[in-house]
Formats: sequence, C-alpha cells, structure tokens
Amino acid sequence: MISMIASVGKNMELGKNNNLIWHFKEDMKFFKETTMGHKVIMGRKTYESLPGNLPGREMVVISTKTVDGDVTVLNDINSIVDKYKNSQEEIFIIGGASIYKEFLPYASKIYLTEICAEDLAADTFFPSFNKDDWNKEIISENVENNIQFKMCLYQKYM
Repeated sequence: MISMIASVGKNMELGKNNNLIWHFKEDMKFFKETTMGHKVIMGRKTYESLPGNLPGREMVVISTKTVDGDVTVLNDINSIVDKYKNSQEEIFIIGGASIYKEFLPYASKIYLTEICAEDLAADTFFPSFNKDDWNKEIISENVENNIQFKMCLYQKYM
C-alpha cells in the first residue's frame, strides 16, 4: 500500500529553500510514530535536507544522481509502484513535491497535517487532489506557537 505523509499550509505549501516552513513538535512526533518501522521513499533533495538517516526506517531515495549515505537509490518509481500499489505492506512517500506528484495517482492514503497558516514565500507545494475522492478523518487537533493544525488521514474511496 502506498501512503503519503506531509504537512501543508492553507495554500498547500510544503517548504521553501529546501526546508520545511513549520516545525511543530507534535507534527514531528506524528511523522515519526506513523512512519516508524516502514520504508520511506523520497527524492534526493528531501534526503539531503534531512539531518541524517531516520532511525527505524528503511530509506529509499529516487534519483538519477549519486547519493551519499546508507540508503537504497532507485532511478524511477515504476518498480516501487509495481511492488507496493496492491501490497498489504504500507510504505510512505515523504517528499519532495515532484515525488508526491508522481506517486499521487497510486496512493491509497494521505496523512496530511493541515496547518492554519500560510507562507507567501513558499516555493514548494503539495500537488492538488480532489478531496471528494477521499474520505477524511481528523486524527488529532493541536495548537503550537498560536498556530492551529490538525493531523488528517485521507483514504481513497475504492
């Protein structure tokens, strides 16, 4: 099963200058707990933006360039889609924007932290998707630094 996980602002903004815009303790905890023990798939720039390897997760980087580190590197998404789109094993797409866009048609779930704020300087956005095709469940609601956000699970109607 292919799942995606991301945090977005009101305009679906993901980041700027190859960094996350918002850093909320509860959101980082949610990301860690949700992806722990699973395979995480990302693009090279997302991998390079991390402070290091994510403990307890198998990391796969999609890139046509050489990647330093203890990760599996693949140069296309087809093998991942073929292996996991109908699998019971849940894998997580964790960014960046072009990787989300490529995997969106194959995703069964989207774990989306929706942040009630915007950043007009954002340069990276989560791809738009028709929310009518998905069942939305609010997992939790939080406030940090006077900013409200909620962790949601979108499950595609089959």
